[in-house]
Amino acid sequence: MANKTRYWTSLHGITTIILVGAALYFIFAEHSAHVLPYLPFLIILLCPLMHIFMHKGHGGGEGHSQGKHNHQNEEEAYHRGMEEGRKENQKRKK
Repeated sequence: MANKTRYWTSLHGITTIILVGAALYFIFAEHSAHVLPYLPFLIILLCPLMHIFMHKGHGGGEGHSQGKHNHQNEEEAYHRGMEEGRKENQKRKK
C-alpha cells in the first residue's frame, strides 16, 4: 500500500489534466464572446455546488441539538485520526 501512486500523479491523471486544460483553453479562446457575459452567473451557480460537495452536506443536519456531547465525539475522532496518521507515517519511514 505504500507504493500506491496518487491518481493526479499517475499517467491517467496527468492525461486528464492536460485534456481538461486543452478543453478549457479552446472553450475560452473560441467561445469567449459567448462564455464571458455569463461568467458572473456561473460563479454564483458554483457556490451552492461547492457548499454541497466541500462540506459533504454537513452530515444531514444531525448532531446540531446534541451540543457538547457532539463536540467531544469530534475531538476524540480528531485525536484518533492524528494517532493513526502518526502510526502510518512511522510505518512509511521504516
